[in-house]
Amino acid sequence: MNATPEPSVAHSTGSSTVSVATDANPNGAQRLNNHPYHEDVLALLAGTLFVALGVVLFRHAGLLTGGTAGIAFLLHYATGWNFSLVFFAINLPFYGLALYRMGGVFTGKTLAAVSLMALFAEALPHWLGIATLATPFAAIMGGLLAGTGMLILFRHRASLGGFNVLVLYLQETRGWRAGHLQLALDVSIVLVSLAFVPWQQIAWSVLGALAMNLTLAINHRPGRYMAV
Repeated sequence: MNATPEPSVAHSTGSSTVSVATDANPNGAQRLNNHPYHEDVLALLAGTLFVALGVVLFRHAGLLTGGTAGIAFLLHYATGWNFSLVFFAINLPFYGLALYRMGGVFTGKTLAAVSLMALFAEALPHWLGIATLATPFAAIMGGLLAGTGMLILFRHRASLGGFNVLVLYLQETRGWRAGHLQLALDVSIVLVSLAFVPWQQIAWSVLGALAMNLTLAINHRPGRYMAV
């Protein structure tokens, strides 16, 4: 799913690009931003907790994903650096562009979501012990959890950051296709990861990405499923 609708912004999840209403689209923003404050807070907490649990399953099984989370996984596996800190740091350069491209509300919620996800991903291993975890289950369940969590965030006009802000900007200024560029970035991450991650784990990671993207493709379709 690599479509990039013009009146809204698309957000990347692995090799997928999903539309999210922004401040630049007043009509769409009004339709998708009618949640009370406390509902937005609960959605940010629930969505990021779901994604973080998926990340914990991926990390425990030695899997990875695309986007900035994929780079954080890659650096974690290659250097032993803390995944949560790397993930938070990688997203920092994109907030200025997000503010310019998508407005303050979306950018603020995204900053909160990235911060919460990083915190939960670090805390969950201390709250939850995993004695046995089959890799196929980790791939599928991790993908389903991540997809569901991101779906919650999208419905409340938030995201988990990522390269998509950059690729959309390049599409507007250079004419490069956002979906093609996003796919090229994700493929590059996978190719580089071959030097540090066994190919079997990469194959299972593709299954996880499929589970995540199918969750979003089925449940996040403008014109069919709208926030209420």
